[in-house]
Amino acid sequence: MDDTAAFFEAYDAVLRRWPVQTHGVDVPTPYGSTRVHIGGREDGVPLVLLPGGGTTSAAWFANVGALAPAHRIHAVDLMGDIGRSVHDGVPLRGAADLTAWLDALFDELNLDGAHLCGHSYGAWIALNYALHAPHRLGRLALLDPVNCFTGMSPRYLAHALPMLLKPTAGRVRAFHRWETGRDPEDPVWQAFLESTATARRSKVVAMRRPEARALAACAVPTAVLLAEHSRAHDPRRAAAAARRLLPGASVVTVPGASHHSLPTERPAELNRLLTEFLAV
Repeated sequence: MDDTAAFFEAYDAVLRRWPVQTHGVDVPTPYGSTRVHIGGREDGVPLVLLPGGGTTSAAWFANVGALAPAHRIHAVDLMGDIGRSVHDGVPLRGAADLTAWLDALFDELNLDGAHLCGHSYGAWIALNYALHAPHRLGRLALLDPVNCFTGMSPRYLAHALPMLLKPTAGRVRAFHRWETGRDPEDPVWQAFLESTATARRSKVVAMRRPEARALAACAVPTAVLLAEHSRAHDPRRAAAAARRLLPGASVVTVPGASHHSLPTERPAELNRLLTEFLAV
């Protein structure tokens, strides 16, 4: 089995652990085809889930069970990142291309009025989309968003650098252990994370913080859910900046969580906060 096949086998193994039946569709956009896993309540409010970088749509395995009873889940593999989305169209140059990609995805899937939830890099994309097209969204949930309200920790970036320059399963495992303080509790998820060292990506866009005046004008009801022990940034500074820059947003720190473990480990508190916020 080659490295690519091993990655997709690990990806599929995580999807098989989902407690919700889904079907995968490949949605055409000018940037390439986008893999979206759709499931949950057929007449529920659409909920679009954007994962953190390097984790794919499979990363929501611990959350969809709580979200699916009220929502039609659309879990997306990010364009340009690893997963089953294929970036073989228009180049990705910056945030404007990612928002145009999501516009095309919303058009194809008729997602106007959807709630949008993102984690980490996915949260940065989600926030930029809310600033670009607030009329298309119901609510916005940002899970430990990076480069949205404060900069990333230099120490975090320094620890990530060896993994990014020359990824190996051992370096992925060591980075996750450093950030979370332990190996993943789920062995299937750990095997997937290690398999990402050999996965192919085309372009992860450099993240620039939105301007303060754009954030102040954000009209989408927003929840910012921060990880208490995040090493990606200073969560206390991020919380203070989010409250200052996004007046009216709900800003909550999830106890016991780290940046990488927030969606996947000990998810009960996160799922409760999300379901309460998204209930309309």
